[in-house]
Amino acid sequence: MAAVTELTVGQVATRSGVAVSALHFYEARGLIRSHRTSGNQRRYGRDVLRRVAIIKVAQEVGISLAEIGEALASLPEGRTPTRGDWNVLSTAWRDQLDRKIAQLKKLRDGLTDCIGCGCMSIDRCPLRNKEDRLSAQGPGARRLLVAR
Repeated sequence: MAAVTELTVGQVATRSGVAVSALHFYEARGLIRSHRTSGNQRRYGRDVLRRVAIIKVAQEVGISLAEIGEALASLPEGRTPTRGDWNVLSTAWRDQLDRKIAQLKKLRDGLTDCIGCGCMSIDRCPLRNKEDRLSAQGPGARRLLVAR
């Protein structure tokens, strides 16, 4: 029996655990590609399974679809992404993820301190910005931002 070289959208959905509508969305965004048969049905190369896995993992850790698209565009079309490809992509995202982790830790620790004290007093809250003194440093929640 010959190996299947092309997959239907339903087969990709089943094998990847991603809804057909999500696959259509990814395709519309240029993250994956298919071609049409003479009967106008979508067919995907087997490499799309690995690409969908990369999309799912990257989304899970907070990488935007735009950034995922840029990363996938750097890979050769029609070739299944390799371990080396994943190493290049994940390394490129590492600094961004480290910044997000530091930001989330700072937010978590600040909120824990605030809630943990029990005072719930705006006058004594360490996160309070009395008379908007921090506005000179820029917009947003300045005390909870991690410096870049």
